[in-house]
Amino acid sequence: MKFVDEAEIRVEAGDGGNGCVSFRRERFIPKGGPDGGDGGDGGSVFLVGDPGLNTLVDFRHARRHRAERGRDGMGQNRTGRGGQDKLIQVPLGTRVFDAETDALIGEVLTADQRLLVAQGGFHGIGNARYKSSTNRAPRQSKPGTAGERRVLKLELILLADVGLLGLPNAGKSSLIRKLSSARPRVADYPFTTLYPNLGVVSLGPRQSFVIADIPGLIAGAAEGAGLGTRFLKHLSRTRLLLHLVDIAPPEGSPPPVEQAGIILDELHAHGDDLAEKERWLVLNKTDLLNPDQAAEVQRDLINALSWKGPLFLISAVTGAGTDTLTSALTHRLNELRHPFEPAADNPLSPSEERTGAGTDEQPSWHPLD
Repeated sequence: MKFVDEAEIRVEAGDGGNGCVSFRRERFIPKGGPDGGDGGDGGSVFLVGDPGLNTLVDFRHARRHRAERGRDGMGQNRTGRGGQDKLIQVPLGTRVFDAETDALIGEVLTADQRLLVAQGGFHGIGNARYKSSTNRAPRQSKPGTAGERRVLKLELILLADVGLLGLPNAGKSSLIRKLSSARPRVADYPFTTLYPNLGVVSLGPRQSFVIADIPGLIAGAAEGAGLGTRFLKHLSRTRLLLHLVDIAPPEGSPPPVEQAGIILDELHAHGDDLAEKERWLVLNKTDLLNPDQAAEVQRDLINALSWKGPLFLISAVTGAGTDTLTSALTHRLNELRHPFEPAADNPLSPSEERTGAGTDEQPSWHPLD
């Protein structure tokens, strides 16, 4: 299944500068002559591949992009300055279409690759260029040509950064609705999600990531039971997994510790090193328990799973704890994309604090504090 992020923008290349009509006028020089210079070329618009971007969400607000116009020519045979090109950073894998004709203009596939999407106008000609033996005082010039203007449709095939996994009704759809603009179906019966839903989570310019709501797994999913078997492969492509556990399950449903165990068994059974992928534990539906009850469930899970990794307590319905979770995800994904760029203000650094490796304590920043 293909997941597409789309945006529509208008690009305007700069017009070429006009040629100048000018004549040399200097004292004691009886015969002057034409000295009008050419204009400058208009700037062009390029899309540039940026491996640090992974969504088109920034273009929902910045829809118009304009290159600089070329300067007009001047007297004394001075040529106008060329307009600066406009460089637009886009994620790798962006496909570009003309919105009016649906014609494919090209794709940006590699870092720093430049794709010309609007050609700048050509410079105008000054009257000095028209001088000849039969036209000693030309008064004609040529204006610069207009730069290209077009509306583009950008299309990006998304691979999710964060995958949500958990039993049916663990609250995955509610969480993705809370964190992003995606609107998957939400109801109190199993398998309301029949196919993966993707949402873009944005904290600001160049701070966004893609989160995938995978259909609920059940015991035996890796062998074909339920709906999850078809979508476990999508989780293997994500950078990080959020393991949601319902800490207030209805009567007749598995208790939280058993829920977590079922998911772990399926991850191990599926293979593809899915069980070894970085995974955070997210305890959902805290609004249905008082703080003491939630703390007790948390202790039981930590002890039963010997959990050393990040753990969050949230309510996808009320939003409690979701801001902390989103901020931590953004920091961690930035680390994974740029592993050699340490972030001093990252709450998940150093790695010993993030994973709890080498200690018997949970990270000091988890939401129970």
